[in-house]
Amino acid sequence: MDTKRIIKKVAVLGSGVMGSRIACHFANIGVQVLLLDIVPKDAPAGDKKARNKIVNDALDFALKSNPSPIYLKSFARRIATGNFEDDMPKIAECDWVIEVVVERLDIKQQVFETVEKHRKPGTLITSNTSGIPIHLMAEGRSDDFRKHFCGTHFFNPPRYLKLLEIIPTNDTLPEVVDFLMNYGEQFLGKTTVLAKDTPAFIGNRIGVFSIMSVLHYVEKTGMTVEEVDKLTGPVIGHPKSATFRTNDVVGLDTMVHVANGLSKNVPNDEAKELFAIPEFVNGMLKNNLLGSKTGKGFYKKEKVDGASQFLALDLKTLEYKPSQKVKFPSLDVTKTIDSLKERLKILFAAKDKAGDFYRTTFFQLFAYASNRIPEIADELYKIDAAVNAGFGWEMGPFEKWDALGVANTVKAMEAMGNKPAQWVYDMLASGADSFYKITEGKRQYYDIGSKTYKVIPGTENFILLSNIREANTIWKNSGTTITDIGDGIINLEFHTKMNTIGGDVIEGLNKAITLAEKSYKGLVISNEGANFSAGANVGMIFMMAVEQEFDELNIVIKAFQNAMMRIRYSSIPVVAAPHQMALGGGCELCLHADKVVAHSELYMGLVEFGVGLIPGGGGTKEFALRLSDELQDGDIELNNFRDRFLTIGQAKVSTSAYEAFEHGYLKKGRDVVVVSQNRLLAEAKQHCLQMANEGYVQPVQRTDIRVLGKQALGLGYVGANTMYSGNYISEHDVKISQKLAYVLAGGDLSQPSLVSEDYLLGLEREAFVSLCTERKTLERIQSIITGGKVLRN
Repeated sequence: MDTKRIIKKVAVLGSGVMGSRIACHFANIGVQVLLLDIVPKDAPAGDKKARNKIVNDALDFALKSNPSPIYLKSFARRIATGNFEDDMPKIAECDWVIEVVVERLDIKQQVFETVEKHRKPGTLITSNTSGIPIHLMAEGRSDDFRKHFCGTHFFNPPRYLKLLEIIPTNDTLPEVVDFLMNYGEQFLGKTTVLAKDTPAFIGNRIGVFSIMSVLHYVEKTGMTVEEVDKLTGPVIGHPKSATFRTNDVVGLDTMVHVANGLSKNVPNDEAKELFAIPEFVNGMLKNNLLGSKTGKGFYKKEKVDGASQFLALDLKTLEYKPSQKVKFPSLDVTKTIDSLKERLKILFAAKDKAGDFYRTTFFQLFAYASNRIPEIADELYKIDAAVNAGFGWEMGPFEKWDALGVANTVKAMEAMGNKPAQWVYDMLASGADSFYKITEGKRQYYDIGSKTYKVIPGTENFILLSNIREANTIWKNSGTTITDIGDGIINLEFHTKMNTIGGDVIEGLNKAITLAEKSYKGLVISNEGANFSAGANVGMIFMMAVEQEFDELNIVIKAFQNAMMRIRYSSIPVVAAPHQMALGGGCELCLHADKVVAHSELYMGLVEFGVGLIPGGGGTKEFALRLSDELQDGDIELNNFRDRFLTIGQAKVSTSAYEAFEHGYLKKGRDVVVVSQNRLLAEAKQHCLQMANEGYVQPVQRTDIRVLGKQALGLGYVGANTMYSGNYISEHDVKISQKLAYVLAGGDLSQPSLVSEDYLLGLEREAFVSLCTERKTLERIQSIITGGKVLRN
């Protein structure tokens, strides 16, 4: 790899939907960006504002979009804008030039001709294209240009979708390819996949085939939009948007464009007929039913009697009807099965309509994926990696195939006319019965060329619990597993529903700390679930409150608080490594850790207010403590109090790890952010080990927390009453706000005083339990449990 190359500044040429968002993602990781686009027609020379209107409007639109392409609004200052005519010479200052202009070869070639006049030799130059052959773009360019040129295909939106395909030409230097593969993974947080210069590369070739296979099945069988989305969502490890909602977001015209391109450019594809556009899709195109961009696609929303109603398209009539809930017997059977592998076995064996759908569409996919090797990739893991990262699948085609058993599935595929490639038979004949296996904590894939298993390249520096758990588990209960991750560090992971925190997790936390204090150097708390933790088990709290078991509830909350305090005051360092949602109790756990190593995509917050409570696991206490550490005299004290009060009272949730610093959930100078989720656990382990090796000293409980008493309490009360008078909050919100202010202020003390953590935890627990006696709080909790909706009563 080219270890000397450093990326300080990137030029992005083209500010459309992709270009502006690629620019934002480079700004996210601290890189300076030059974003350029064309000059509007008739824009006068010298009028910079007029000449940069296209690029500035595009960037403004991107920054206002939801979800945001930028981790923190202030990061946009890292992006400078300009135009192709006035500012192209500035690319000489850039280390990497990324072309993202319109998908026309002639226009791209014109841009590259201009680029070559200004780029300095050795500068990386790449094209973000989804289909134009990479080698054609470099024709006529200099030797240096061609050596440093390749395709870098980001998926939209670049911040959120993990796939980055690297597509070299025959002229691209190997060290350039190695650099881009590593940089994309380590710094941009991508799953980087080395692809061949074939139509649609890997992700779209397989992903669009899968979609088209479903569309043709629907046309043949008459299945409804709702039925297909029920079958192709989370139940099989795919995103909630499933098939048709995903099409609406991406745009039906975009999907059809890729399918048409494949139909035209893969004449020898054995399944080419499935890239033909079904008649109902042509009808949708004719009626401009393209999805979100036209306001209607497979679904649309409309107001009926003042309320939003979700409508689904009848694919036979192309008319909309109210969206219907659908049920399948086989799906009902799998509701209680958490393991995706076990669910897939049941679904594929099912004798109902769902089973027929799965066998037909997935056997087609398995056969198709096997036949694409070595056409689009020499190694099978690249196909799984590309589809998983580009389309949000939990398991790719070969991984699903493994889950079902390769040999048995091949027989079933043959019976349905979906015979796989010969190499699959050769693999089985050699005695290898799976596409993947785990050896010594490393995931290996079956290599078709050597007919042996090899470690997946680039994963050597990852610590993945799924690879080491089986061999390295030292303790587990129903909700947690403790794993030895080496060098004297152990890891505690949760595996409850949504990784919520209940009695089994509290037991696991205490056990992990006891084990670490006795025999290890430190503890990391992390997991590989969809979310770090959605918070405390509110169902348990609700049942105890309904049964009026308030003494028992007080004991449970105290046990939670005690566990958090053990995290803070253990004799070994404790590092939390959260990702995605870290809400309520999950956030409180992080607040008490010695250090947080956070994934950049972190949605962290103390959200208890939404269920009629205040944080009761030490979160309110911790905000009071942090407030004390930053207090100064005068108005600043009350401003800081108000900010902390509003953060909890408005249940603010960060939209990134960087925003979690702004909200006070993460500590500047202590906590760190990692962009690559695959590296999260390894980074957390290193920080934990470093603290241990530097001589970790057990902290002493705080008794010097400065609280403001009545001075701050009055501010909280006045603020809540003002919001109530303005009809911004309900009467019950006022009551919760007063409880929150009471704890944060340290009670109704007559003057600022020093108090202990135990004192504040007592106030917090008392407020929490008292709110559980309120009917309106129970109504809020019930609304969350039964419908997942926040009730403002």
